[in-house]
Amino acid sequence: MGKKIVIALGGNALGDTAYEQLELVEKTAKPIVDLIEEGNQVVIAHGNGPQVGMINLSMSTAYEHKAIKSDMPFPECGAMSQGYIGYHLQNSIHNELEKRGIKKNVATIVTQVLVDENDEAFKKPTKPIGAFYDKDTADKISKEKGYTMIEDSGRGYRQVVPSPKPVDVIEKDIVKELVDKGEVIITVGGGGIPVVNKNGKLVGVPAVIDKDFASAKLAELIKADTLIILTAVDRVAINFGKPNQENLEEMSIEEAEKYCSEGQFAPGSMLPKVRACINFANVGGEAIIASLENASLAIKGKSGTKIHK
Repeated sequence: MGKKIVIALGGNALGDTAYEQLELVEKTAKPIVDLIEEGNQVVIAHGNGPQVGMINLSMSTAYEHKAIKSDMPFPECGAMSQGYIGYHLQNSIHNELEKRGIKKNVATIVTQVLVDENDEAFKKPTKPIGAFYDKDTADKISKEKGYTMIEDSGRGYRQVVPSPKPVDVIEKDIVKELVDKGEVIITVGGGGIPVVNKNGKLVGVPAVIDKDFASAKLAELIKADTLIILTAVDRVAINFGKPNQENLEEMSIEEAEKYCSEGQFAPGSMLPKVRACINFANVGGEAIIASLENASLAIKGKSGTKIHK
C-alpha cells in the first residue's frame, strides 16, 4: 500500500530563466514519477522566490518605461509564477508518465492560502525573492524602488518581502478529492497566493508564504502520510561546513528544536525546512528532508533526515 506524499520543491532549484527551468524539470520529473510508479499518491508543491521577484521587477520596470499601462500587484505576480511553474512541472511529469505507460492526470491548481492580517511578519519583511545582486546594485535598487534588500546566506543580496505563516488552504477540499482519486496535483505553488479575510471576502496581500510551511499545512489538511522537503543535500547536518560536521539520519522534535535554538540552520535555507517538518511531525505525520535524487530511498528510510516525535 502506497503513501499519500506531499513533495516540496525549492524555487531556487528551478533555474534562472523559463528556458533553463523547462530543461531542469525534465530531470525533476523522473524521481517524482518513481514515487508514483511505486504506488504512492503524490502532491507537488514548489517555491517561487526567484521567479516571483523577477516577474515583479520586470512588470515594474516595464511600467516605468511606459511599455505597459500599470505595474502588476504582488499577489498577481504570485499567481503568474504558480501558472508557469505549474505548467512546466505538469508537462514534464505527464511526459515521464506517458513514457512509462502510466495513465494518470496531472494538473496544477492555482491556490490561495489564508494568512492572518495581524501576523507580525507584515511589520518585518524577511522572505528573500528575486535574483541575487552585489551590494552596490542592491543599494541602487533599494534607493530607486524602495525595496528592502538583505544579504542572503552568503550568496549575494536579494529583495525581501513579508512572509506570514499559513493558516488555511482555501482549495484544500478539491486538492484532497483529486489526490484521493489518484490524480497527480501541483498546488500551493510558491507557498500559495496569500489572502486575508476582510468581512467575509478574500483579499490578496503583498507577501510570499514560505513554501515549506505551506507544504506542511497542506499535508496536515489533506491528511497526508508523509511530507518530504527536497533540497540540495542528502541529509540535514549540524556544524555544517566545519571539521566536526555531523549528518543526521533522524531528529526528535526536541532535538530539532534544540538545534534551531542553537542557530545550527541558516534562516534563509535549512531553518524553515526543519521548522516545517517539526510542524508536521507535531500533528503525527512523517517528515523528511532529503535530496531530489534520493527521494524514493528517503521514503523507504534509506536516505534523508527524518524528524519525528
